[in-house]
Amino acid sequence: LEEADGDAAFIAKALGDIARAKGMTQVARDAGLSRESLYKTLSGDRIPGFDTVLKIIKALGLKLHAEAGLIPTPSKK
Repeated sequence: LEEADGDAAFIAKALGDIARAKGMTQVARDAGLSRESLYKTLSGDRIPGFDTVLKIIKALGLKLHAEAGLIPTPSKK
């Protein structure tokens, strides 16, 4: 997901690929979502809420990892 570069739709689609591989019905059940809602959330057409993403990540058996990145400094002219 490093190539996502802040693209929420890319991340949603990637989670969708994993969810389809594991079975959407089971993932939806484990996340507390309807199957239809899960499909819509992971379609990449909408930006899901962070709480929903966390539920899906947990249902997939994944962990969210964050690390500090480099903050570009303004160039001096």
